[in-house]
Amino acid sequence: MPQIDYFSRLAAALAIGLMVGMERGWQSREGAGDSSAAGLRTFGLSGLMGGICGVLSPGLGPQIIGFAFIAFTAAFGAFTWLEAKALGTISATTLIAGMLTFLLGVLAVVGDVTIAIAAAVSMTVLLALRTQLHSWIATVTWVEIRAGLILMVMSFLLLPILPDRTIDPWNAVNLHEVWLLAVLMALISLMGYIAVRIFGDRLGIIVTAAAGGLASSTATTLTLSRLGRDQPGAVNLLSGGIMISGAIMAIRVGVIASILNPALLPLLIGPLGVATLSMAAMAGLYVFVIGGKTADAKAPQLAIRNPLEVATSLKLATFIAVVMLAAELVQRVWGAGGVLTVAAISGVADVDAITLSMARMTTANALATEAILLAVAVNTLSKATMAAWFGGLAVGLRIWFASALAIAAAGAVFVWLG
Repeated sequence: MPQIDYFSRLAAALAIGLMVGMERGWQSREGAGDSSAAGLRTFGLSGLMGGICGVLSPGLGPQIIGFAFIAFTAAFGAFTWLEAKALGTISATTLIAGMLTFLLGVLAVVGDVTIAIAAAVSMTVLLALRTQLHSWIATVTWVEIRAGLILMVMSFLLLPILPDRTIDPWNAVNLHEVWLLAVLMALISLMGYIAVRIFGDRLGIIVTAAAGGLASSTATTLTLSRLGRDQPGAVNLLSGGIMISGAIMAIRVGVIASILNPALLPLLIGPLGVATLSMAAMAGLYVFVIGGKTADAKAPQLAIRNPLEVATSLKLATFIAVVMLAAELVQRVWGAGGVLTVAAISGVADVDAITLSMARMTTANALATEAILLAVAVNTLSKATMAAWFGGLAVGLRIWFASALAIAAAGAVFVWLG
């Protein structure tokens, strides 16, 4: 290896240690202060030590790295133990961080320096998010953890066993694909579910509505509508929240369909983009222009079920399979009109299943686009009806007006582009 390359790699090893040491030193300011055994200098030297061992390994043999690592761990662990004993604290984080810094210093010299730096950045971010991660863990219940573990077991054990081929005479249902799509949807919904659990109460209706739209725009509409009946002075703010969740739903549909079938992106981006902008504009009008003059509403508690519950995932998988089979059968019997009828019926309750089913129709992208847009339109009107029923006339009229405007705008763009 050229000498200049050694210098650059050793510099990377030192930079890795300094980056981790900066984070550790910052954390110690609120604890041990300057008495901390491991800070900026210690971690910087640890990374450099690992780099030096990497430089020496071609001449002295790779065992020098192992011996040096054992000695480093013993010495670093001893000082960490003495510090913990003096402070009365118990934590293995600093020791693990020191060991990893040493190894990343070695990797920066003898391996891929890009991987070493990326791993160091990931480690530093993980260390810096200590408070946030502990806060998140505190909000998670055992029921949620158990459901997630069961689903992971079912996914990693069941998914490889399921036949990766169609099992019906019409070549419509692939159990492996159905389950994979159900897991994908559950994970996407989990993002919104976690956001609601963590941020809903503290950041209010706007963040709750956006996160709720990622998890379940129907549940968000139901919750905010009911709250609107109890708080008539905040109907504009709550109506804006409902429209925010609808806009997020439209974005989610477009992203999922485009990932599964990239050819749908240019067909969907215009109508869904206009619908999203329209709903977002109406949300801004309700929240910031009109709603800003009314009383604030209390942060809602969204009744969204854990999407990683086994029963929820099985129901979603079953619904996806039924929609796939129905779409295939009605297309064979009634053609495109039958597919659009299935899309409209399924859109009353859910848009994800028909989106997943239509995105698989790679040979009929125009029909798939029409079906997805129809399902979104029906679902939007269905939620507007729900808002009027549960939230009263004040909420219902606002949601109906904004929804009709968004659907009309999307329809006009669809016709214009078609």
